[in-house]
Amino acid sequence: MLSTVSKKYISNTLRQSSKSYARCLVSTTISKRSLSSHQLYKSIPSYTHSININNNVLARRYASTSVPVPPMAESLTEGSLKDYTKKVGEYIKEDELLATIETDKIDIEVNSPISGTVTKLNFQPEDTVTVGEELAQIEEGAAPADGGAAPAAAATESPKKEESAAPKKETPAAPKKETPAAPKKESAAAKPAAAESNATSFTPFARNESRVKMNRMRLRIAERLKESQNTAASLTTFNEIDMSALLQMRKLYKDEIIKKTGTKFGFMGLFSKACTLAAKDIPAINGAIEGDQIVYRDYTDISVAVATPKGLVTPVVRNAESLSVLGIEDEIMRLSHKARDGKLTLEDMTGGTFTISNGGVFGSLYGTPIINTPQTAVLGLHGVKERPVTVNGQIVSRPMMYVALTYDHRLVDGREAVTFLKTVKELIEDPRKMLLF
Repeated sequence: MLSTVSKKYISNTLRQSSKSYARCLVSTTISKRSLSSHQLYKSIPSYTHSININNNVLARRYASTSVPVPPMAESLTEGSLKDYTKKVGEYIKEDELLATIETDKIDIEVNSPISGTVTKLNFQPEDTVTVGEELAQIEEGAAPADGGAAPAAAATESPKKEESAAPKKETPAAPKKETPAAPKKESAAAKPAAAESNATSFTPFARNESRVKMNRMRLRIAERLKESQNTAASLTTFNEIDMSALLQMRKLYKDEIIKKTGTKFGFMGLFSKACTLAAKDIPAINGAIEGDQIVYRDYTDISVAVATPKGLVTPVVRNAESLSVLGIEDEIMRLSHKARDGKLTLEDMTGGTFTISNGGVFGSLYGTPIINTPQTAVLGLHGVKERPVTVNGQIVSRPMMYVALTYDHRLVDGREAVTFLKTVKELIEDPRKMLLF
């Protein structure tokens, strides 16, 4: 028989570790009365230690790792959640893609920091997320065995099926007289609306409209273009280029170049090289205005306009003045593929001192490009068309291209802009001159 003091000591000690376990232990011990007081005191620490271990294991078992919205860039603090690749309850491997966040410039991929089961998703697609916010929670653990996830899925789906099945059984039992009443009221209310819509329609044809939310990249493009229009004193000068020599050069060497290097010989490499050479004579074209200062550069980072399904992006070819024509072509091709695949990084987009936009690939004949701020000028290329021109007093047909240079008149004078464009024209009409500079 245990003394009253012993019982109180046992009860207080076990209550601190686990109330439920204490009740079970005390009731069992007292009912059996088979343990001596000394034996029971000796067993208490082991019980307590066992309970603590179990609690620690459970804590580790149910502890979830938070997945935050990662840092984007100094100028970017938020984005829109594009989508999740996993649902709650699904297993994800370490470094596997969990979500994609759309920003003003690029799409940022969020990978899982651990392997485990997704326990919580805090946002919906199109929601705005801020750097540092919790995007999801993942419970660390091993991959489930084959077919292990199926019962869980079935368990979660079965209540929905039962709920959906229940109303179906109850539907026939509903009074039949009340069922047609609602449609009559709806039809009566719908008739005036239909009559009103017919009254405002001016044609017998469909006139439907759809509204789609602008993505962040398109919003950013609109913001930057309007900023450029409001900031720069934009002026455009035009010229036309006889493309005969360049086309002849491509015809002679393009197959050999593709065979040796795999590089497609296009227009952009030669035009980029011509612009870097012309910018040496007119450094203001490659400069920028920062406050009350003018920044002149001895390098040329050319932004190449690339059309993507989301909008126009301008990845940058670094130090184009130091690259060969084919080197520029390789870099442009690499960046173009990354842009269309949505794989551009912030480093690919940052900077740029001069922009070239080739609308001719889409059939453009004439146009005035908008300056890509904070740059000073942009060159617009257009389609090559056979046109009658006068050469040495003779009217001949030549492949001609209109080119347009839009520049910031605050920094570049008209004489400098015309001289720059004229230099580009001369270098393209006789590409051999590029070897002399």
